[in-house]
Amino acid sequence: MADTGNRLRKLLECPNFDPQSYVKQLSQQSDGDRDLQEHRQKIQTVADETAQNLKKNVYKNYRQFIETAKEISYLESEMYQLSHILTEQKSIMESITQSLLSTDKDEAAKEMLAAFPKETEEVKQRTLTTLLEKVEGCKNIMETPGRYLVYNGDLLEYDADNMSQIQKVHAFLMNDCLLIATWLANRRGAVKYKYNALYDLESFAVVNVKDNPPMKDMFKILMFPESRIFKAENSKIKKEWLEILEETKKNKVAKDKNIKEEEVPTSPVRQDISTNPFDEDEPLGSEELVDLSPEWIQELPEDLDVYIAQRDFEGAVDLLDKLNEYLKEQPVSPRVKELRGKVDERVRQLTEVLVFELSPDRSLRGGAKATRRAVSQLIRLGQSTKACELFLKNRAAAVQTAIRQLRIEGATLLYIQKLCNIFFTSLLETAREFETDFAGNTGCYSAFVVWSRSVMKMFVDAFSKQVFDSKESLSTAAECVKFASEHCRQLSEIGLDLTFILQLLLMKDIRAALQSQKDIIIEATRHRNSEEMWRRMNLMTPEALAKLKDEMRSCGIGSFDQYTGEDCWVNLSYTIVAFTKQMMAFLEEGLKLYFPELHMVFLESLREIILVAVQHVDYSLRCEQEAEKKAFILQNASFLHETVLPVVEKRFEEGVGKPAKQLQDLRKSSRSVRVNPESTMSFV
Repeated sequence: MADTGNRLRKLLECPNFDPQSYVKQLSQQSDGDRDLQEHRQKIQTVADETAQNLKKNVYKNYRQFIETAKEISYLESEMYQLSHILTEQKSIMESITQSLLSTDKDEAAKEMLAAFPKETEEVKQRTLTTLLEKVEGCKNIMETPGRYLVYNGDLLEYDADNMSQIQKVHAFLMNDCLLIATWLANRRGAVKYKYNALYDLESFAVVNVKDNPPMKDMFKILMFPESRIFKAENSKIKKEWLEILEETKKNKVAKDKNIKEEEVPTSPVRQDISTNPFDEDEPLGSEELVDLSPEWIQELPEDLDVYIAQRDFEGAVDLLDKLNEYLKEQPVSPRVKELRGKVDERVRQLTEVLVFELSPDRSLRGGAKATRRAVSQLIRLGQSTKACELFLKNRAAAVQTAIRQLRIEGATLLYIQKLCNIFFTSLLETAREFETDFAGNTGCYSAFVVWSRSVMKMFVDAFSKQVFDSKESLSTAAECVKFASEHCRQLSEIGLDLTFILQLLLMKDIRAALQSQKDIIIEATRHRNSEEMWRRMNLMTPEALAKLKDEMRSCGIGSFDQYTGEDCWVNLSYTIVAFTKQMMAFLEEGLKLYFPELHMVFLESLREIILVAVQHVDYSLRCEQEAEKKAFILQNASFLHETVLPVVEKRFEEGVGKPAKQLQDLRKSSRSVRVNPESTMSFV
């Protein structure tokens, strides 16, 4: 048998296997139906073995799949780090190249300065003030003392990736910084430009872009980790920009160097004591009390650049904390302000990198814990609100991606089980990570609650689309809602109860499903009523009778045996039995979907369904003249009023927690009809 199976497996695995010719040959060789059945059993055995082996291989290699995914994630991180390092090295090499070329430009710069006499600083400052009045959003530019205009002009900015034109800008070169302003489309009075960016001269390098049509008259400004490309009107203006930028940067470096050389550390004791009693004591210069000579402070900006390039975020923040602790008790001085300016620029760069780490564009693998590193460093930088916002956006994108990637199964309940496992597991993981990361920031918890509601709506949209929009049966919808509610209650272990939000979002769909099922039952009952002959049921076999008894017992009707007779007869009509099973099933499914806001909808649906059967019995009693049939109708009415309706009331009270007065009133009214069948009842 094993040899036969192996031969069959090899035959099926053959690359040139033709199913049609194989079946044709098999039909010709077989003696009859028995041979075909045996061969079919062999093929089924081979198929089962193949499926089992495939499942074992998947389980066997599952851990390798996970490890491979982790390695890919690590490789992506290392490649990103390597990209940053290469970008920095390129910037340094280009800066060195420009420094070597600048020697030849010194003479030309001197000749230009000789041809254009220098204006006084006051005139330059007045010119800068006049120009900046035309720029929106830069009122604080002139607060820095000694700042004046060196050069300005119109430029065109291009995209560094595809070299497409982005916008028209106006650049203002000052003695210590470069201001970029964009043109306003709708001008307001004298305002022509809008503030775009301000760069310290030490924070960027200027690189000449070789002419390569259509790229002409361009130069690049490198600011780690980004760059911007500008195009001048012609080659002459481009040359002026390059030369004046280099000259201004050199002048600033020389000026800063002279200031440092002129600073002489002095002791707190004053050397010159004035003998004039009317002279007030001048306070010691604050800059004399601040010691910024330690080597780690001098190298701090460069060290921060290295940490950021190497993605050592913890080291960068530790260094910033060390500096803040050192300067905490120190007075503010120009040198401290200058150092703070340089450090703030690095903090901005570090923040941008951390923000990018948390952006949804990054890989979402690794779960909520993968964001902890960037979130913790943003919190240490004092940006807990931004960290909270980015963390929640990242997790929302992860949840949305997981839901979108979930394959829609043929069985709705199986799909809902997978959807609930993915969604609520992710929500629980996010909540625990949020509690760990933002334990000391209680103000962020309200944002998490709002976020939970938004992702719950995302879940309900996918849930309703599969369960309610596809017109599934009420029993399937009830099982799905029950499964989702159980998962939702599990969140209470971390203090998060979203049951009310789930019910609120599902209320409209559940109400529509209950009313739709009610209409179906009423329509089916009326159709059966129209064909009612008031005859006893004959189930033909003992098995069918036993099955009906089990169904009635599962519905809660334990006294059904008294309505059964001999030889598989049931002393009830088919209409009443079918109505009982349908109505009890509706009751059980409705209780699974029940919550207080649906109380009246559910109760009225039950009442309307029962009313159809009660009215039919009432009408039959009043219209039937034959005594034997009338007695049979009274027996069915007794089963309906004394057996079925009390079970409905009891089960409803157990499931809801309070009695249904409307059902009790309906039963009492129907009892009066049964006692006095000649009376005319009107059920409202």
